[in-house]
Amino acid sequence: MAVEGLVAVSPFRAPRESLGVLDAETAAALVEGLADIALVIDAKGVINDVAFGSGDLLADFDSDWIGQPWLSTVSPDTRANLEALLDEAREQPITRWRQVSHRSARGADIPVQYRALRLKKGGPIVAVGRNLQGMAALQQQLVDAQQALERDYWRFRQVETRYRLLFRMVSEAILIIDAPTQRVVEANPAAGQLLGETPTRVIGRPFPEGFDTESTQAINGLLAGVRAAGRADDVRARLLDGMQEFLVSASLLRQENAAFLLVRLSPVLAESAATALPDVKARYLRVLEDAPDCVVITDSDGRILTANSTFLSLAEVATEQQARGESLDRWLGRPGVDLNVLMANLRQHTTVRLFATTLRGEYGSTTEVEISAAAVRNGERPYFGFFIRDVGRRLGAEQPASPEQTRWLDQLTDRVGRVPLKELVRESTDTIERLCIEAALQLTGDNRASAAELLGLSRQSLYVKIDRYGIVADHASEAPGQGRKDRS
Repeated sequence: MAVEGLVAVSPFRAPRESLGVLDAETAAALVEGLADIALVIDAKGVINDVAFGSGDLLADFDSDWIGQPWLSTVSPDTRANLEALLDEAREQPITRWRQVSHRSARGADIPVQYRALRLKKGGPIVAVGRNLQGMAALQQQLVDAQQALERDYWRFRQVETRYRLLFRMVSEAILIIDAPTQRVVEANPAAGQLLGETPTRVIGRPFPEGFDTESTQAINGLLAGVRAAGRADDVRARLLDGMQEFLVSASLLRQENAAFLLVRLSPVLAESAATALPDVKARYLRVLEDAPDCVVITDSDGRILTANSTFLSLAEVATEQQARGESLDRWLGRPGVDLNVLMANLRQHTTVRLFATTLRGEYGSTTEVEISAAAVRNGERPYFGFFIRDVGRRLGAEQPASPEQTRWLDQLTDRVGRVPLKELVRESTDTIERLCIEAALQLTGDNRASAAELLGLSRQSLYVKIDRYGIVADHASEAPGQGRKDRS
């Protein structure tokens, strides 16, 4: 088969000797095998013949193209590209690649990249096309993944700001102490007021300091018990220069590879002041009931003990009585997965922050939410508090792609035509798979059993993929909202 005027970048040295003269059937089989869509166009731009490389692609088009103008098969916004391709084919023996979109039977546009070849002057034009559906889907997934990372970063900054503001405004005296050295790392204004110092002067000093001998021994015993077992009974303490008595409680807090002690100083109220305590608790409960975020308290099995009106509204439940006793898993987006991951991390780390999932209503509505939770030990029967925030509107806001993402996409698209599509798809799929595994490990605090359940993989398959991508050495084992390793 000779093509008039065709000059390749690196042509065959002896095509007649190596290929011989190809008959029409052989040439057609060659074109069909190389293209996802192959068209034969006459001089007026009418389709004389068409071949599809796969049955799935053929099923996407509900009409026969033969006898129709080629321009009528593409979407209006890409007709200019096709007209330019036809004009170039009439002047040049072979054209550049140009992208157009065809309307499918399912309603979505299918992107196809075409190149046209004129067999002889005034003769028919053969157009070969590549289906770009897979590439477009992968590009969109990468863009969505990058946007999600950007949103998570800004959400973290905003949450950190809110919690720092809450730390400063809370009326209880709170100290954060470095566990090995027992020196104060942070102190809120209430703590400075109780200790008779400004918060900046309290930071860096050893704790306990300024208490009487008996109180100092009791506090040191409390801190030693918390470091060893993670919890200890509250103790009473008294300052040297005052009659004020405190109830001191502490809990262990891990962040990355460091351990801290969260110490709370609560003044022991006199009998006259104790009568006001029920009113304070009542106001506190009313605030939780009317909070704009969902507040749910469950038992150790995840069954709801109480829930506020915001949760009942999102879950489309009329009364709290209907939700009480039901498993929270009933309304979470991934039944049997989300609650198990949350409960496993709560039992191990006592807190979880910013766990992303969806909340399903009784009548089919879904809401994108973030869940923060805390475990409260009450003797042998712990209970769990879940704080669920609707983030659907915030997730819907579009974020621009980062320069790194743009460069990556540019590099990927520049390789089209120089690297086989299968290789490009395989490389892109590997990238997506690695990102998903890293996200699942971060979401579950490096708990591989939970990550495998979240991804729908067996543990063995997940271990193989982790070794394949070298994630073990690079991934920081971090629980949601904590920094504790889980070597499941």
